[in-house]
Formats: sequence, structure tokens, C-alpha cells
Amino acid sequence: MNENMSAAGIILETERLYFRQHILADLDAYCAMEADPDFRRYVGGAPRPRIQAEQRFMNGLKPVTDRLSMWATVYKPENKYIGRCGIYPHFNHDGQPIPGEAALGLYIDKAYWNMGLATEAGRAFIDFGFNSLQINKIVTSIDTRNDASVRVIDKLGFKLERTEAGALRSFYHYFLAPGI
Repeated sequence: MNENMSAAGIILETERLYFRQHILADLDAYCAMEADPDFRRYVGGAPRPRIQAEQRFMNGLKPVTDRLSMWATVYKPENKYIGRCGIYPHFNHDGQPIPGEAALGLYIDKAYWNMGLATEAGRAFIDFGFNSLQINKIVTSIDTRNDASVRVIDKLGFKLERTEAGALRSFYHYFLAPGI
């Protein structure tokens, strides 16, 4: 795994993936994922209409200065955009970033599920967060029905902090800190 800010804009690289800033060429693939009911089932529940997906995508084109972001995820064997992964600021209940903390997100196109790519990306961003960015704690939340994501987070060594029961959806809240 190489950390690299090359001319191509690669922020991080693993054996099969690289992560970079989103570009306009990613728009159609991004919108297709957001419109897919299987992809959206545990991350918002409903497919996102194209206009909403485009708005979210355009917000993601802003330059990142602190390397905390959801990065375009490219599958190297096909040089193809397959999702967005990364660590981004963890916010408190007042909407303020919590110093030294980040949240992990791993969103991979369903055509690439069950290949170990989310685990590979997660390991890379955990290492990046703790060793390069000096993050003290990484958190993530998962819909309690999303067994596949729970398995990934378990493989990555996260610990269950609490379960949040909701009327429509419930979430597991996990954390990881160096040395646990």
C-alpha cells in the first residue's frame, strides 16, 4: 500500500484499489449506484433520483485540504470507478467536528460486492487515519440489517459501542482506536 499525492491525484493505493478526488467522468457511475435499490437499501433506504444524486456528487468535487474525505474508489484491474470510500470528519451533536476523530465510509458498487474490496479499503483508511493523519478514534454506523457490512467491520477490528433503535431503521455504532 502506498500513500501518494501524485500528479494523477491518487491519495492512497492498495493492491487492487486506488483512491482519488472525484472527477466529472465519475458522475454517471455514481448516479447509477445511487439509483440502485440494492445499493441504497441500507444507506438511506430508497434510490436517490438523478437530480439529487447529481447535486450530492457536485458537492463532492470541492477540493479537500485535510485529506479527510470520501474518495473516488477505482478498481485497478479495470481502471473503473466503483464507489467512494474514506474517512471524513466525525461531528458531534452540535455539528462541530470532533478533534482527533474520523468516521469511516465504504460504499462499493454491488457488482463488486463479495470480493473483499470493502475490507481492503477499510484497512487502508484505518492505517492512513492512524498513521498518516494521527487520528485517535475512527467510528462508523451500520444499519442493523446489513449483515455484510457488519462482517467487514468485525474483520477490521471495530468494537460495538452501542445500538440505536429507531422507528424505521436501527443502527450499530462502532469505534476503533489504536491498540484495541
